[in-house]
Amino acid sequence: MVYIIAEPCIDVKDRACVDECPVDCIYEGPRMLYIQPDECIDCAACEPVCPVEAIAYEDDLPEMWAEFEAINREWFEDSVTGLGSPGGAATVGPQEIDHPKVAAWEA
Repeated sequence: MVYIIAEPCIDVKDRACVDECPVDCIYEGPRMLYIQPDECIDCAACEPVCPVEAIAYEDDLPEMWAEFEAINREWFEDSVTGLGSPGGAATVGPQEIDHPKVAAWEA
């Protein structure tokens, strides 16, 4: 995984990052956005446009948000959305389910 969306995105979903992503690898759940790790090309276009600084490179992810590396990866697995690597968020649209930890996150 290269870039990760963390806790500040929950209940914000500004989508400026979606507009900047050249490979359409940022997907939408009900409460936050998720980066598909196999589709991200490490271009960093999303990071500077996030108004809440929710996006970080994996090696720069603050310890307090470390669990979001797994949350972003797991959201695409069969046990959550089953999306896998569909090749672009525009083709699947917003999803109706968040990662269980995000769904239960208290604001």
